[in-house]
Amino acid sequence: MSLSSLLITLGKYIAGEFDNREQALAEPAWYVHLRMWQRPVHLFTEDSISLFAEQANIVNLDRPYRQRIMRLMAGNDSDAPLQIQYYMPKDPSALSGAGRNPALLKTLTVEQLDLLPGCILKVNQQELAPKNYKFIAYQSTETRCSFNYQGNNVQVSLGFEATPEEFYSYDKGIDSETGKATWGAILGPYRYTKREQYSVLSAEW
Repeated sequence: MSLSSLLITLGKYIAGEFDNREQALAEPAWYVHLRMWQRPVHLFTEDSISLFAEQANIVNLDRPYRQRIMRLMAGNDSDAPLQIQYYMPKDPSALSGAGRNPALLKTLTVEQLDLLPGCILKVNQQELAPKNYKFIAYQSTETRCSFNYQGNNVQVSLGFEATPEEFYSYDKGIDSETGKATWGAILGPYRYTKREQYSVLSAEW
């Protein structure tokens, strides 16, 4: 199955190495200086583009966290032609550091992932100029992204905006009892700038 040009464009926009250096320098009390990797992986290639994502504090690059898989595919909503389904590695520690060392991803299989049913984003786009977009990814109001991690129930609110050069993350941790955000983009998005582009195209696509 061939992938739509819009899906490939979304993949190109969000694949890469990013950091929020400028934001962290301007507002150090509110935003940690982070580096984030979103690397293409050879999974679900029949109808999707998949990315392995993780991030790390700039002063602890050897201790990355939030390992996850983002599966980009066609949506079924006329208002949101694309969607992103999230998966968690069954053994996140086995992939720790794969952002900087992609060789760790070569043996990754679908069987090593857990589907996170409520962790799905709808994606629509605004055309800023011919063939230049801003993609907006958001959770539907009827979905709830929660999962078990290291014996704890975790709830998160997901979302982002992406242009060719920037990635704004609205991800937040949510206290399931109060509904209030406890970490992440509490005061506004983490504003990442792309520092390196990764290729999303494969010979099979």
